Formats: sequence, C-alpha cells, structure tokens
Amino acid sequence: MISSLTVIALIIILFSAGLLLFFSLQLKRRPRWGLRPLTAFSALSRAIGLSVEEGTRLHLTLGNAGITQPHSASALVGLQALGRITAVSSISDRPPLATSGEGSLALLSQSTLRATYRLNNALDLYDPNRGRLTGVTPLSYIAGAIPIAYDEDVSTHLMIGHYGPEIGLLCEAATRNNAFTLAASDSLDAQAVLFAAAQHPLIGEELFAAPAYLQTGSAHLASVRVQDILRWGVIVALILSALLGGLGWL
Repeated sequence: MISSLTVIALIIILFSAGLLLFFSLQLKRRPRWGLRPLTAFSALSRAIGLSVEEGTRLHLTLGNAGITQPHSASALVGLQALGRITAVSSISDRPPLATSGEGSLALLSQSTLRATYRLNNALDLYDPNRGRLTGVTPLSYIAGAIPIAYDEDVSTHLMIGHYGPEIGLLCEAATRNNAFTLAASDSLDAQAVLFAAAQHPLIGEELFAAPAYLQTGSAHLASVRVQDILRWGVIVALILSALLGGLGWL
C-alpha cells in the first residue's frame, strides 16, 4: 500500500515539475521577466566588467564536495557559475581560474572550461591548468588556493560550493589583496564565517539562485520562481496548521 505521505510527495513533485515547465516557456517569450534585486550580484557584474577592463583575473573556488557526495548540489551550482563567468570574461587578457578540493570536481571544472570556450569558438584559449586541484583535504585545499590571491593578479574571488570554516582563510587573503569577494555555501559553519569575512555573502537558498542571477538560462530563472511559490506554500501551510491547532481542529 502507498502511504498518504508518499502520495503527497508525488503531488508536490508533479506540481513543481509543471510549474517549472510553465515558467520556462513563459521566460523564453519574456526573457526580461525580472527577479528581485540582490546587491551581491549587481556588485559582481560590476566587478567582472572592471576585471576585464583592467586585465586582472577572476578566481572561482568550487569547494571540496565530489559529484557523488551528498553536498554535490553546491558543486553543480559552482560549475554553472564557472561556465557563465568564463563566457562573459573570455575576452580578458587573463582568463578565469577554478580551484577545487576534490578530484572529480577538478576534472569537471576543466570540462566546463573547455565546453565554454568551444561554444564561444575560442577553443585555442582553453588551458587545462586553469582548472586546478589545490588539495585533497580541507586545509590543504585552502592552503593551495591562498597563493592564487597573491600571485595570480586576481581582483575578483567567487566562493561557491561546500566548505568548512577554513574558507575564512581565503577570504582574509583576498581582503588583504583588496579583491572583491562573493561567497556562498551550503554549510552552516562556512556560512557563519563567510557572513563576517566576505564582502558579499549569500545566505541559505540564495546559493541555489546564483545561476539564475548569472543568466545561465531560462530553466534556472524558472526554478527560482518555483522555489518562491513553494516557499509561500510552506508559509501558508504553517500558518493554517497553527490556526487550526489553536482552534482545536487538529
């Protein structure tokens, strides 16, 4: 027998899939259907433009969660951001760098860079050394990434992925070098550190909205709208359950 909870879960999944399809089609017709403004991404757009103009480098660090691990969703968000940032900064004299702390993630970062350059008819600019594995443990990963902040003429750091509190060391190095920092993580420990250390921290589900704000495609914009609808659904359900419980009907 199928339990009632399973039925409810299936209904929510089908409802979400339907909304995602609907909004994807709508956004293809109305691509300027905007999102609520986030200061961090407005500042990032300016930082990317300045980086290209000044000939400095962007550095995106993807965390240490492998693609088969429970925290892989944050790694996938980082890879989406890497592709978009590489595309918009491909004309720069100093192409962006990607660092990671897990082998499969480093290979995927190289694959993302290669695919982006190929789509932009600039495959000759691809260099696998720009997708680097800087360490296989949390501390060695950060220790390997810190010299990039000083030695690679980096003006913009994006930290999107799964980290521990050691990510604060990289933020400190970036701050000492007067670099722009935008950071997001699915780890509560890392979020606490980044809130204090990064110039523009993203909190909670804002991490998963990053591809939409970076304009990687209509599907990502649609997913943000579906998230907002589901969030309001949860809020309404909580309020109703509290009211009905207070009236003794639950």
